[in-house]
Amino acid sequence: SYFVTDKVLGWLVAFATLGIQIGILVFFVVASEANLQDDAIDIQFTWKCPRDSFVCKDTADLAGAGWFIFSVLMIANLAKDMISGSKLIYHSSKVRHPIGSRIRYF
Repeated sequence: SYFVTDKVLGWLVAFATLGIQIGILVFFVVASEANLQDDAIDIQFTWKCPRDSFVCKDTADLAGAGWFIFSVLMIANLAKDMISGSKLIYHSSKVRHPIGSRIRYF
């Protein structure tokens, strides 16, 4: 609905959102191209154990960009529930409501 408006701010918000989503998509598409011989791929099994050696090494290389995108997505996903829960606790704790009404919120 931001693209339908004539306001510049609506268009800027829409294009910024679109750019962020495309950037995150590109990040995940590039990370999903698996070359199993490459040590920099993100696969669940990060331990490399050569057949001719008793020593295994950890090849995990978690980057800061991955943790940042994970954090932003988790915060964005959980923010609605945290805000709703906080409002629920706030409204149910008001003294002006009778005890039956406060229990009803839960």
